[in-house]
Amino acid sequence: MKAIIIKHEVYEGPDYILQILKNKDIKYKIINIYNNDELPEINSFDLLIIMGGPMGVYDEDKYKWLIKEKLFIKNAIRNGKKIFGICLGAQLIAECLGAKVYKNKFKEIGWFPIRLTRYAKYKLPFSKLPHEFVTFHWHNDTFSLPKGAVRIAQSDACENQGFVLGKNIIGLQFHPEITEKDLKLFLKYGSKELIKSNFIQGKKEIMKNKKFIKENNNILYEILDKFLQ
Repeated sequence: MKAIIIKHEVYEGPDYILQILKNKDIKYKIINIYNNDELPEINSFDLLIIMGGPMGVYDEDKYKWLIKEKLFIKNAIRNGKKIFGICLGAQLIAECLGAKVYKNKFKEIGWFPIRLTRYAKYKLPFSKLPHEFVTFHWHNDTFSLPKGAVRIAQSDACENQGFVLGKNIIGLQFHPEITEKDLKLFLKYGSKELIKSNFIQGKKEIMKNKKFIKENNNILYEILDKFLQ
């Protein structure tokens, strides 16, 4: 199996995901699409992983590469590739499947609990996850569910924290891939967004809750381990 990983920004990387891929002997290539890296031929990979980013799916005028990325994702969907997206990645998948992406009622930044849906509790690759767990969030947008997709999780601030479509597509709004290095980079580049509210934590509170990183990484491992079988 070979994976393609699309990055949208220097500070939202796949560090922990790379550990999982290496453990499973999956070869990978990282596409820094924000640098206009060339996208590969559709037959050259089996798994597409789409990372997060600070832009919106609708920001095509500012980020011209979003246009070609969406065409690439749609082609991957048509060709039955396994596709896994986080945050912006999940939003891009949702839009490419015909769903709407729009501003959420609340901006959600920091460590907040999410709850698995009844569907997720009984379906792989989510069935062995805790019913509720604290995870990391950094988003302003959300998405409607694509046709045929099933919601897998929700939080107090955001109804759609993830979806699954068939056996080949998973989109997560939250960030189980987060590492301490990632956390520091988020805070470095996104500090202006930390305007305290019910669903926005301050820098000290975010760093204090880094204790949840290991559990989140274990959760991501469980998801990808089952997804890639």
